[in-house]
Amino acid sequence: MTTEPNDHSQSSTTPQSAHAHAARRVASMRSSPLTMVAFVLMISAVGVTAWQWYVAADVGSELQSEVEALNTQQEEAAASAQQTETALHATEAKLAALEAKWVESQAQQTTLQNLYVELTRNREDSALTDIEQSILLASQQLQIAANVRAALLGLENAQSRLQTLSHPRYANLRREVVRDIDRLRALPQFDVHGLSASIDDLLVAVNSLPLAMDARTRPEPVATVVVNDSWWSRLAQDFWQELRQLVRVQRTGEREIELLAPDQVFFLRENIKLRLLSARVALLSRDAKSYRQDLQAVQDMLGAHFEIAHRSVAETRVTLTRLQGVGVQVEVPDLAHTLEALRQLRHTPVVAAPSR
Repeated sequence: MTTEPNDHSQSSTTPQSAHAHAARRVASMRSSPLTMVAFVLMISAVGVTAWQWYVAADVGSELQSEVEALNTQQEEAAASAQQTETALHATEAKLAALEAKWVESQAQQTTLQNLYVELTRNREDSALTDIEQSILLASQQLQIAANVRAALLGLENAQSRLQTLSHPRYANLRREVVRDIDRLRALPQFDVHGLSASIDDLLVAVNSLPLAMDARTRPEPVATVVVNDSWWSRLAQDFWQELRQLVRVQRTGEREIELLAPDQVFFLRENIKLRLLSARVALLSRDAKSYRQDLQAVQDMLGAHFEIAHRSVAETRVTLTRLQGVGVQVEVPDLAHTLEALRQLRHTPVVAAPSR
């Protein structure tokens, strides 16, 4: 209770002392120039600080704008990078697809090339087989039968097949075939088939050729003269005819005709046929000696046992003479060089054409 007046007195005296203290400070400031300068400097510092704050705020705003612009550019660059990365992945995918297609096309090209080589090899093997058969057939015709015409046909067939093969490996065989064809064409030619056909005609005609003994023993026709119709006249004529058959007088000249039994006649004609067949075999084998000997034996048998005055026998002998005059022996060349070229070609591997 005793302290309340004191507190009130202290609170009433405190504002007065503060005003007094401020007044003293103002008075002291007014009285001191240095204080005024300090005050001005303080005011200037505040202004400069305010100006700097303003400038800093403006620069910060610009920096913030630039930072925002940079962020925007960065976002755009990130988006562009994302798009670029996406495009790069798409390009890589396309490149991988193209590479896969290229590998597939290379595999297909290799397969097609192998098929082409295989087809070419099969085609060439087939053609070479035909050529080999033709050449071997021509060689057999020359060595066994000396048939120049058949050998020439075989070589010409081989030449035509070789013209379809353009590979240089066939050049040697083609050259040898052409050389053999020229050699065969230079040989003297004669119609083997025509001569063989003539011999066949003689074989057919042998059975119808008349024998000489049949022509000599054939009874001559007697003209019957009828004087009258009396019975004793007819009886006398019959008696006379029978008497003439008992004795026959004929002139044989210098040629002696041998009488043959029916079985001997059969074997005679068969021997002539065998001789003609032997002559045909000699013709095909170019055996001139056997060919002429067989034909001469047929000529001798015709002259000894057949009626040489008959037209068919005369024509047969003329044909035999013509056949004897044909030279059938020809020195035929061999096809050794062509066969050797064919053997070398068979042992030469096929070289595949280079890929493009």
